[in-house]
Amino acid sequence: MLQTGVKFAVTALLIVAIAEIAKRSTLFGALVASLPLTSLIAIIWLWFDTGDTERIAALATDIFWLVLPSLVFFIALPWLLRAGWSFWPSLAIAAGLTAAAYFAMVRILARFGIAN
Repeated sequence: MLQTGVKFAVTALLIVAIAEIAKRSTLFGALVASLPLTSLIAIIWLWFDTGDTERIAALATDIFWLVLPSLVFFIALPWLLRAGWSFWPSLAIAAGLTAAAYFAMVRILARFGIAN
């Protein structure tokens, strides 16, 4: 139970830190956000929970493949905002497009026998 609390605290701290950094510098905030910190933390937690290196290797591989469709969000959101769409609809559309890209990628990976 303590370990779960620590996981929540570290993860929340990371998100708050990125938001605070971005208030001062969007570039530096983006740099910190773009680091695979969430993945790194998840991999560390998985190691502590299981010690299973094969599961960690599979997680890292799956993260790699799913980073590609996540880029749709970072293309769509700024494009929509700069095209004059308001924030909430832009966010919803970008998230929807990203979900569709994830779905498509999972289907593509399964077709080639890459997905679990």
